[in-house]
Amino acid sequence: MYLSAAYHRIPLSDGNSIPIIGLGTYSEPRLTPKGTCARAVKIAIDTGYRHIDGAYLYQNEHEVGEAIREKIAEGKVQRQDIFYCGKLWATHHDPQMVRPTLERTLKDLQLDYVDLYIIEIPMAFKPGDEFYPKDENGKWLYHKSNLCATWEVECHPYFTQPKLLKFCQQHDIVIIAYSPLGTSRNPSWVNVSSPPLLKDALLNSLGKKYNKTAAQVVLRFNIQRGVVVIPKSFNPERIKENFQIFDFSLTEEEMKGIEDLNKNVRFVEMLMWCDHPEYPFHEEY
Repeated sequence: MYLSAAYHRIPLSDGNSIPIIGLGTYSEPRLTPKGTCARAVKIAIDTGYRHIDGAYLYQNEHEVGEAIREKIAEGKVQRQDIFYCGKLWATHHDPQMVRPTLERTLKDLQLDYVDLYIIEIPMAFKPGDEFYPKDENGKWLYHKSNLCATWEVECHPYFTQPKLLKFCQQHDIVIIAYSPLGTSRNPSWVNVSSPPLLKDALLNSLGKKYNKTAAQVVLRFNIQRGVVVIPKSFNPERIKENFQIFDFSLTEEEMKGIEDLNKNVRFVEMLMWCDHPEYPFHEEY
């Protein structure tokens, strides 16, 4: 599979295609200054990114849309060049809530369509406008839902998902790997005792060989396997750095060495859902 900075789309089974690297735009709204996301998206598009991963939950889709529209107005890109993925949050799983929630995303983006719309979490909270509903005792208010859709998958060298990857390849399904760098340390979502991926000796050794960072090696590993990656960053230098993964390739032996790092360690354990009756990771413990 030939991939370059200028063209790095991979085919989907329905005849469309998806850029193999995207910019993740998750941020904590209370801690992120206004305009930060818009600046990051504009830098990403100027750098060569054509895939933007966002969500209503992030409360910054208006900034994402602003940045995309500005770059379209400049003539840098056309709408069809951009692949935007939006997400349905856990408080809006009831079928009658799906279309209005998508329409709210489109209104915030001020775009006519999104390219992909997925269920963000495979468990539901109590329906409503409160993102993280709790009762008077501080306990999460869960909700039983009937999910008839799929959910994107965590994937990185400490959690390589070999069985899932093989199944998806056999059925022409493209995996989108969230947390591809394993760097999030939000204790509400993440097991913070997990080993830090980017300090791994092999990854850093390969980085020195290719004059790359451990993060670039990790991203190259996944795209070389045909896995789409969506690293999140609002740091201009990191955004550019994460995109510079098309000018080197790993040998078969190096790919095998990274695959052997697999520890079946899931960083994102979604700990706020651990008491949910539909929590999917009980069998891992």
